[in-house]
Amino acid sequence: MIRRLSIRARLTVAFVAALAVVLALAGLWVYLRTEAELTGALDDGLEVRAADLAALVAAGGPESPELSGTLFEGEEGFSEILSADGSVVASTLGSGADPALDPETLDRAARGSVLIEELDVPGLDGEARVLAQPASSAQGEFVVVAGASTGDRTEALEGIAGAFAIGAPLALALAGALGYLLATRALAPVESLRRRADAITLERSGDRLPLPEAEDELRRLAETLNAMLDRIEASLERERVFVADASHELRTPLAILRAELELAGKPARSTEELRAALASTAEEVARLSRLAEDLLVIARADQGRLPIKPDRVELAPLLERVRGRFERRSEAADRVISVAAPPGLRAELDVIRVEQALGNLIDNALRHGAGTIGISAEQRDGLVWLEVTDQGRGFADGFEDEAFERFTRADQGRTGGGAGLGLAIVRAIAETHGGGVSVARSRAPATTVRIELPIERPPGEARPRAQSSSSAPSSSAPESSSPAEPTAS
Repeated sequence: MIRRLSIRARLTVAFVAALAVVLALAGLWVYLRTEAELTGALDDGLEVRAADLAALVAAGGPESPELSGTLFEGEEGFSEILSADGSVVASTLGSGADPALDPETLDRAARGSVLIEELDVPGLDGEARVLAQPASSAQGEFVVVAGASTGDRTEALEGIAGAFAIGAPLALALAGALGYLLATRALAPVESLRRRADAITLERSGDRLPLPEAEDELRRLAETLNAMLDRIEASLERERVFVADASHELRTPLAILRAELELAGKPARSTEELRAALASTAEEVARLSRLAEDLLVIARADQGRLPIKPDRVELAPLLERVRGRFERRSEAADRVISVAAPPGLRAELDVIRVEQALGNLIDNALRHGAGTIGISAEQRDGLVWLEVTDQGRGFADGFEDEAFERFTRADQGRTGGGAGLGLAIVRAIAETHGGGVSVARSRAPATTVRIELPIERPPGEARPRAQSSSSAPSSSAPESSSPAEPTAS
């Protein structure tokens, strides 16, 4: 039931319950302490009066003692002197009064002091607390009895209990009201945060929660939520840019396809013109297919679901296969691709994905680099370094730090036909393997891009993922485009 209450109501209930416990404990302590003090005072008085009675018996004899003066009289107490057989020798209760002690108690009192907690004595206000002890004189052995009424003590304790019975509920009611007001005031910044959060929409960027002035938990909560809003807004902005860039990249090949199909549908087209139109259409379809595959790889990498199937493979044959895929293109461009890898060097990686990453780098080197393209592999500190080197002009000034981002191309690469996804894919593949990518050298006479991958996959880690070791681009070319050769996604 209490879980259904609001926070301020729960705080108020908890505060009142805690105060009730404190008041109950305080009231019990005061009651018991007062009772002990009053009882102690009664006992001290009884001991004094019993000693006076014993002195009176010892000094003058008990034939006709005068029990008055400082001894209890009336309704506040009484004094008695009893003989050994239980008869009343003298009493403040008047002549003919019955002895206050029964025979059993009298027998015990004759042997030593006896304290009776509560005794009903006629003529006294309430019950009596009685002290009896032996006394001796020349005439024989006697028992002196001193009693005091407990009425005043009872009235005092009842007064304390009544005061707590009346005052505690009033105090709890007042404390509950004050607690509710304090809880409402303390939660006012939370309500302010709630109202502001309710007003924040995705249409207006930059809206944030107000920060309380106090350096407390609420301020830290607001700062954390604002940081979360920053991340969400940045993520949404990246998605907007991604969609806009993807739409832009798709528009050009689709427009070309439409134009070619419209031209092919016109009458009086020659066979050569139709073949040229079909070739252009096939080229644009291939470009659309590569772009769709690249977009799928990027999307899966963003969601942490880029599939890899690591196997223990030897790297020298892997690099040779990558070189073979680009052999015709390199010969047509009068370029050479060389491979350098020590025999027997193995690593645990996804062959298809790593070949795709190396293919993207070689494709960029063929498009925008120059001279011999070198592919190498070596082991360093539990990592395998895969490097692609060429003798091109390197990256344009200011482009290195952003070449890893999707759809980014240097100005001189805008006409190269790439979509600006190749380097982003290289980074995604490296990170999914638990490695990274960096630029070892970015200027002529040699530009080197390095992919660093762990030789062995960490135990129990199915799909490792790490940040790239550098924010620099991973190609010697000024364009992060997808490869011209077929790649797996």
